Amino acid sequence: MSDKSKNYERVWENAEVAGHAAAKATIPTPMIVGTPTTPLGDDIDPSKTIYYVPQGVCGFASIHFKGNTSFGRWAKKAEKAKKAYGVGLYAPVSVGGQSYETKVAYARAFVGVLQEEDIEAWVESRID
Repeated sequence: MSDKSKNYERVWENAEVAGHAAAKATIPTPMIVGTPTTPLGDDIDPSKTIYYVPQGVCGFASIHFKGNTSFGRWAKKAEKAKKAYGVGLYAPVSVGGQSYETKVAYARAFVGVLQEEDIEAWVESRID
């Protein structure tokens, strides 16, 4: 393993540590789900089942970076990332169950570490 590969492995591990810490510190906004009293209503019919979802809204987040860099080539070879639709590579966030807020917190912290190492990276996310 080359010195550069060892360095990228260390950076990746540091980014994972930061991501896990951010995910653990995140307290998602809970959500209450139920049947509205009218088709387009924003109220909840108390006579129907009501669900409390402590993880908040469901969603996805991923870490993106260019594939035509030494870091990108290392990440692909090390099977840390996959080809993204569009530009570069991505690593999906699997931490946080279905919680959008937890996944985004992880991804932002992860990307923050990469950016501190002058690796161009960004977060993409969506609510499910």
